Amino acid sequence: MNLLIHDLNKEEFVRIADQYKDCTIVSDEGTIRPCVGCFSCWNKTPGQCIVKDGYDNMGYLIHHADEVKVISRYTYGGFSSFVKNVFDRSLGYVLPHFELVNGESHHQKRYQEIKPYTFIFYGHNLSEEEKKNAIRYVEAVVTNMRTEVKDVIFEEKEEDRKDRNKEKENSGKIVLLNASMRSADGNSAALAKELQKRINRKSELINLSMYLNKIDELVKELEDVETLVLCTPLYVDGLPSQLIRLMETYERNYTGKAKKIYVLANMGLYESKQLVNLLSQTKKWCELMNFEYNGSVAIGAGELVGGLMKAIPLEKGFTKKIAEAEDKLAKAIDDNSKIDDIYTGTESFPRFLYMAIANSGWKRMAKANGIDPKELYRKL
Repeated sequence: MNLLIHDLNKEEFVRIADQYKDCTIVSDEGTIRPCVGCFSCWNKTPGQCIVKDGYDNMGYLIHHADEVKVISRYTYGGFSSFVKNVFDRSLGYVLPHFELVNGESHHQKRYQEIKPYTFIFYGHNLSEEEKKNAIRYVEAVVTNMRTEVKDVIFEEKEEDRKDRNKEKENSGKIVLLNASMRSADGNSAALAKELQKRINRKSELINLSMYLNKIDELVKELEDVETLVLCTPLYVDGLPSQLIRLMETYERNYTGKAKKIYVLANMGLYESKQLVNLLSQTKKWCELMNFEYNGSVAIGAGELVGGLMKAIPLEKGFTKKIAEAEDKLAKAIDDNSKIDDIYTGTESFPRFLYMAIANSGWKRMAKANGIDPKELYRKL
């Protein structure tokens, strides 16, 4: 039996349903909830998501499928928000532990198998560059999910494009949007607060998690914002699904003045360069919206950074370069200027030691949750 994950509406799917009679179907029933970044699928209920909404067994479905097929609207170089949500909720398919794969840190396999994936992207008049970005993205996804790309297919589909206002908003308002679904005290929020301290102009910090079912309301609230700083974690090698949902809502509905966009991104993997797809997706969204992409700071080893920030100032020790990068970003925001993307992290902290500490930490967390550490390796 194969597994099909798709974002087509019922009318669209009926036209091709005969092609997928041998598939278990995962589609948008309107009930899926975003990954909250709680890591329960690793250290409380290994292999299975704790959010019970009908999409909590994705790791099980992937494991028991002969092949996985994915149909998604081409969305900023990756998946639509629904398909990305499914992948975000599939994290339990792999283990939390790190190992090196082709010179990069990635998660270890839960299952000793190489699952073939076929990706079908549909969109209008996709350029060769857009196709190349999508291929690069899915290759990153399957590398971290410890599977393989069987094929990537692009299909033409007409789409309406709205006319966008190129005139810039001059309100002077600055908002830092914490795009993490974790608590307001998570790493993304902590890094955002550090950036906010460095910005001399008045700014506001908003948590996307407070607008779970009110995305339209958030778009309206941000209408007169001149500068929007996306403070986001990496989820499955790209933007979190809820942030993509916000971007899609802008693309469908927003025709107001253009904004200046900055990014402050972080991730648990050691090498900050693995954030390249997230930044590329944001740039593509800005291009479609006629928004001005003004640069970013991309931070690796986010869990270590978050822990160090609780003990010492960001300017001290292993996080000194991160503080310097945030200073540059803050100055650019103050000056309404652009900076090149800055990739940084805790480079002076040895990667092997970071991975060893992280791997042993999962066992400690399991014990704290009353789970035998051997259960972390559970197969479903």
